Amino acid sequence: MAEQRSALIVDDEHDIRELLVVTLGRMGLRTDTAPNLAVAREMLSTVAYDLCLTDMRLPDGSGLDLVSEIATRFPTTPVAVITAYGNVEAAVEALKSGAFDFVTKPVDLTVLRGLVRQALDLNSSRQANPEGTLLLLGESPAMVGLRETIAKVARSQAPVHISGESGTGKELVARTIHAQGSRAAGPFIPVNCGAIPAELMESEFFGHRKGSFTGAHTDKQGLFQAADGGTLFLDEVAELPLPMQVKLLRAIQEKTVRPVGANAEVPVDVRILSATHKDLNVLVAEGSFRHDLFYRINVIELDVPPLRERTGDLPLLSDAILKRLAYAMKRRAPTLSPEAVAALEIYPFPGNVRELENILERALAMADGEAIDARDLRLPSSPQILPQAPVQTMAAPAPAMVAAPPAAADPRAANPRDTSTSALPSFIEEIERNAIQQALQEHRYNKTKTAAALGITFRALRYKLKKLGIE
Repeated sequence: MAEQRSALIVDDEHDIRELLVVTLGRMGLRTDTAPNLAVAREMLSTVAYDLCLTDMRLPDGSGLDLVSEIATRFPTTPVAVITAYGNVEAAVEALKSGAFDFVTKPVDLTVLRGLVRQALDLNSSRQANPEGTLLLLGESPAMVGLRETIAKVARSQAPVHISGESGTGKELVARTIHAQGSRAAGPFIPVNCGAIPAELMESEFFGHRKGSFTGAHTDKQGLFQAADGGTLFLDEVAELPLPMQVKLLRAIQEKTVRPVGANAEVPVDVRILSATHKDLNVLVAEGSFRHDLFYRINVIELDVPPLRERTGDLPLLSDAILKRLAYAMKRRAPTLSPEAVAALEIYPFPGNVRELENILERALAMADGEAIDARDLRLPSSPQILPQAPVQTMAAPAPAMVAAPPAAADPRAANPRDTSTSALPSFIEEIERNAIQQALQEHRYNKTKTAAALGITFRALRYKLKKLGIE
């Protein structure tokens, strides 16, 4: 027989305590009550609870103090706060202090029961999979700190905004938050906000009814409905046009959506995670991103460090990537030679982990033996250095250990009259080759996306690849 779950209810109002005791009792929970912080602290010191519900205002202090104490002393005990209706600031402050979620007075019992089920699911998923199902590799201080923060924010239902440069792994961070939280059994729905045409956004996000517009031949479920009970990840959220930002804000605030052509709104239970490589503070100041939506999605902010700040993580990351790539190719995973490791460690990786994956995938295809040498990496000789990049403190390797023989200078920065291929057609070919190779790398060698990015047809791209001898 399963052990009965328990909950601690902290509130100075007798009627509220009785209401919560009856509601949780009907859900099969054993409950204890406390009228103030002092009694609650005494009970917490003797009993391990599966859940705590606390009022914000107590006779001997603030419920936020109890939230912080439980988050520190009893990190496996989810705590939810009860706030006055409309007190959004207090609710946000509670989430930042480590609260799992919040409910408002008068307490909606349907909302409360859903919250309790999610809190209990959080403990069940943690016991079944204490480390989460995804891996954020790295032992650098930056990655250790990121994983610790993720473990904290995964316990709550607060919206999280993930910032960081392109290629740092923002979606992996979002998936890890989902996997370690109470919604792990629910769907994780990622959406690239920049990839949806503006005229289709409302239908994509909220769904539509048959016949609501030309081409709507059947009812269609929107992304919010698809993510019901789970997590909706809004990647590149800065790309949303202003009219859609207004509708998204309402959906997040009201927890309802209205499909295009529908007469009534549909309730949705979704946790919002978002990400962008742009600075939302700057966009808000410029007026291209709504400040009210910014505050709604940015309750908690996570910054994913660029690869150049993760000193020492390259060997571990490279080994894991090579094993994954080799497994997909059904071959033995090669090792990196010391010269190759040294070459990677002095390269600044403007494309971050995504660029590292591309480099290793290419090297895996080009390497002849069981080891990848520095020249197999074919690192660019003059990669774009991002502004304010921290200076590497490690000693530079000997010349023999540099990545590869010096590559040709970027033809875009050259004068055609100063090059060895001074004929204009040859010079233009060099520029064209450089642009195509860069676009291929940025789009992970997906030729369809590369052609679209270059503004040419797929057939034209194939012709140019053959003409320029690019594999």
